[in-house]
Amino acid sequence: MRTYRRPALALLVLSLAATLVTAVPPVPSAAEGVPVGSAWRWPLAGVPRVVRRFDPPPLPWQSGHRGVDLEGNAGSPVRAAGAGVVLFAGRVAGTPLVSITHADGLRTTYQPVEPSVQTGDRLAASDPLGTLLPGHPGCPAPACLHWGLRRGEQYLDPLALLGLARVRLLPVLDRRPRAGPRARRLSARRRADRAGPRRDGRTPRPGCRPGR
Repeated sequence: MRTYRRPALALLVLSLAATLVTAVPPVPSAAEGVPVGSAWRWPLAGVPRVVRRFDPPPLPWQSGHRGVDLEGNAGSPVRAAGAGVVLFAGRVAGTPLVSITHADGLRTTYQPVEPSVQTGDRLAASDPLGTLLPGHPGCPAPACLHWGLRRGEQYLDPLALLGLARVRLLPVLDRRPRAGPRARRLSARRRADRAGPRRDGRTPRPGCRPGR
């Protein structure tokens, strides 16, 4: 019995493990269609600390964090993450921000930023676009830059531009075809055959000796 149950048990464990989780591709930004390369830069000097990561809501109208917060110093220059054209520079709902359109339909946003550029200005990567202001809501530091990335109406992780997006584990559905009734009966019969001959459970009639 043990000679055939052990391989079957091992196959069952591997099948369950494969259906629970699987890793996304090594470069998550490629899965999102975000181009990664040396053309992109941090919008703050050096390598700023990420104090709050990208955490989009499951539904567009729900609350979430549609970008990343980078720790900075009030008054420090904010730079374009990549080459593009200034789409907007001003205030939205009282918050000063700058928005830049890039190739591949991407758009980056920077807030709270006192802009030093105007709509229509062309910027290269690392060109200054304004200065960082203090007081970003939810920021644990005195000043934070909220850096966002969109393609159309879809919010993306801006860290994907630098190849630093967080790797996530996603569930995988078991799409193997299920066996029909006939296949299940044949499988049960094969298992019974491997288990050995069946025992005759009939009770002999009185007066009859077994074996005749």
